Amino acid sequence: METVVIAVHVLAAVAIIGLILLQQGKGAEMGASFGSGSSNTLFGPQGVGTVFSRATAILTAIFFVTSFTLAIIAKDKVSGSLDEGIPAAEVMESEAVDTEIPAAEPAPAAEDEVPQL
Repeated sequence: METVVIAVHVLAAVAIIGLILLQQGKGAEMGASFGSGSSNTLFGPQGVGTVFSRATAILTAIFFVTSFTLAIIAKDKVSGSLDEGIPAAEVMESEAVDTEIPAAEPAPAAEDEVPQL
């Protein structure tokens, strides 16, 4: 299942990149107001923008869902590996370690450490 989700995730990412590169900028529509004749195009007077925008939105939603799914799969793998491995008796023994820290010896007092000018 994870392999299928990764494959869909990568394909959605590549398709989003391709669609974004194919879209025209907002400055390309400026010529339509001066009579460039874009109303006779294949996709009508609005141009290809709505088709590409809708496809980009759908692919972005697919990318988001696959990202969320991969995060859940990764979380399940990590939490599963932490639960199985250390028996409870070993954990209790490791907590019983002596935590007393020996006291440090005081530093000797230095009287003439300041250089004389």
